[in-house]
Amino acid sequence: MRHDQTAAARGALVLALTAVLVVGASLLLGLDVPERRRMVWWHPEIVIALFWTPVAAFLLRHRPGLRVGWVMLVAGFSASVYVLSLNLGPWLDERGLFGAGLFLWLGQWLWAVDTFTLTLVLPLIFPDGRLVSRAFRPVLALACAIPLIVGVHLTIDPDVRRFHNGVSVYPLQDVPWPISTMIVGTLALSMVSMVVRFVQSPPDVRRQIGWVIYPGVLGQAIIWVGEVTSIGDPIRNTTIAAVPICIAVAITRYRLYDIDVVINRTLVYAGLVIVITGVYFALVGATSLLVADRGSLAGLAGAIAAGAVFEPARRRLQRAVDRLLHGERDPYRLADGINRRLQAAADPAAALAVAAEAVREALHANGVIIEVLDRDGRAVTADSGKLDERPEVIPLVWHGEPVGRLLFSRRRTPDLRLASILACNLAELANAARLAADVQRSRERILRTREEERRRLRRDLHDGLGPTLASLAMTVDAARITLKRDPEAVDALLEELRTTMGRTIGDIRDLVYGLRPPALDDLGLAGAIRALGGVVSTEDGPRVDVHVEGDLSSLPAAAEVAAYRIVQEALTNVHRHAKARAAIVHLNMNGDLHVTVGDDGVGLPPDVRSGIGMSSMRERAAELGGSCSVGPSPDGGTMVSARLPIPP
Repeated sequence: MRHDQTAAARGALVLALTAVLVVGASLLLGLDVPERRRMVWWHPEIVIALFWTPVAAFLLRHRPGLRVGWVMLVAGFSASVYVLSLNLGPWLDERGLFGAGLFLWLGQWLWAVDTFTLTLVLPLIFPDGRLVSRAFRPVLALACAIPLIVGVHLTIDPDVRRFHNGVSVYPLQDVPWPISTMIVGTLALSMVSMVVRFVQSPPDVRRQIGWVIYPGVLGQAIIWVGEVTSIGDPIRNTTIAAVPICIAVAITRYRLYDIDVVINRTLVYAGLVIVITGVYFALVGATSLLVADRGSLAGLAGAIAAGAVFEPARRRLQRAVDRLLHGERDPYRLADGINRRLQAAADPAAALAVAAEAVREALHANGVIIEVLDRDGRAVTADSGKLDERPEVIPLVWHGEPVGRLLFSRRRTPDLRLASILACNLAELANAARLAADVQRSRERILRTREEERRRLRRDLHDGLGPTLASLAMTVDAARITLKRDPEAVDALLEELRTTMGRTIGDIRDLVYGLRPPALDDLGLAGAIRALGGVVSTEDGPRVDVHVEGDLSSLPAAAEVAAYRIVQEALTNVHRHAKARAAIVHLNMNGDLHVTVGDDGVGLPPDVRSGIGMSSMRERAAELGGSCSVGPSPDGGTMVSARLPIPP
């Protein structure tokens, strides 16, 4: 804290202590003032001086530049001088001492400084000390001028004041209409300023404003009502004392205490008081009419009925207030509303965005992010609002499998039960989005694979088979020409031609084998896989056992190729990486073709990532609308499981 800030904080503390001492001196001085001219000890300005100035000094101790604190301090100190004037003026006047007229004059109008500063100026600059818009500058100027206008008016016409229980009031209905219109209009514009600020501000500032609106509007309303009607002094003074405390909470501890809970409970129990009181007196009156001479019976009946109504009324009032303050809180109705909104989404990605916005509204959060993890560990996200640095995190789990996370930043105390129920519904959407992303990527990979296969075929045909056939044609032409000139030399050309044709036939066989393994046509799927296992089992490879269940003779060609390639890739991985002694291949035809390849090897490493082989197996299954997964085997090692749908 800089030196000038320290000096300001000390000055504020000195003013606050001075205000308290001035009030004490005034009360002591009042003991020597005739009772008819003595200030009453429950005067509201005493409360302002004793509560507002210490709270202002506390705020300025931590934030010396806080304009709200200085406004509160000036108003409180002005109230203390006014309190002193109310007793010092009569004390001097009774003794004919110098200065009596000055303090009597101050005692007529100085209250206007604290009253109108706190009711008109403070709402315009709370909580950051700045106006919400330049358009309110004339309003601020008018709010600052009103105490002077009221002081001039009371100097000219001091009899306009009225007294209620020893406290002077300024009845707006009796003052000139330009002054009353000015005061009421400025008050209304101050409230408009606060409403505009509330609408335009972020959630933290809204919470601060809520802390002041709740007790401030109530307290100031009571004060203004006290200006024109009889009102209980304890009620008025209690609200005046509560307002600065709430302002201190709003500025320093608004994150710690939730004003929504306070407002919620106030509305519920105020409603309960009204309902229970109405039920009690209604039944007492009805019972009194029926049994005119049994007053105690009427009271007992009313009390029993009021007690019976209490809990049902409390539940219904609580539900109504919750819906009023927070919107719908029933998780199942919220989930149903979210589902209806999701039905209009074009695709799962758009549905995620809709769900993020709906969840943010339901949880009243500053920001929401829905993360969906695909099977390769990549994240697809949808967000709404701005997330804080330390958000709440709830995992999204679909049938025991993590599919993503729900992250939200809390605007108020988070409703974790509601968030957990919504997370269960979001898990289904997250799983659908993950499947859609997987399908999209599978389609892209399939397209790339198909185009790569076409490019390979084109390259092999153009660069390999095409030149070879051209060479064969040239060799035949050369043999025909040589046959006429030197028949004995033709034999070497024909030998070269035969060798070249043999290589070409081998290349064509390899090319065809790449499209569909010949063993499938020669041996069938089961025989081809047994032959494949026999190749893997040679030399240092693991022993491969093949078990077949069901009839595989009528499988579509695409399913045969997919199953063969999946088993081929799985056995290749077993031979290269598993260090296994044995592998078992199961082919089970039961509506769909189920293919499993398990081994007793070392298993998957902890940081395994999907390589080309694993991706290829998944793509071949996805081409047929099936699935393929690679994971640990129940007996140790690795298990490859594939499901290939077979059309009827």
